[in-house]
Amino acid sequence: MADRLTRRERSLLMSKIRGKDTQPEMKVRRLVHSLGFRYRLHVASLPGSPDLVFASRKKIIFVHGCFWHDHGCSVAGLAPQTNQPFWQAKFSANRKRDQRARRQLRRLGWRVLVVWECQVRPRDLSRLQRRIISFLEA
Repeated sequence: MADRLTRRERSLLMSKIRGKDTQPEMKVRRLVHSLGFRYRLHVASLPGSPDLVFASRKKIIFVHGCFWHDHGCSVAGLAPQTNQPFWQAKFSANRKRDQRARRQLRRLGWRVLVVWECQVRPRDLSRLQRRIISFLEA
């Protein structure tokens, strides 16, 4: 199936996709802040540039988009049908990069929590809140 957008339209659309300050990330940040925890954002000196860094606790939270990080849930949807080899390689590389960053952080003594976009839905926020409190206070 051919792409319905021109190359220029697709490029413009893809350029608007954010890597930081995404909606799920902002929801997690507001939740964590409302719980009284303070954090640093996107610390580039750490592997994977973690989304939220709790330096005094040596803990990190990544907020992953289900599509880009290939979660496999219903929120992620299906991989694009066009240019499948590209997308398979892209998702595989993203998964490997995420695993490598988590492994490096653990070796450096950090504890890591991954929050998925699908876990930030309104009906799941109380469960997410308990999970974050448990992680940060442990």
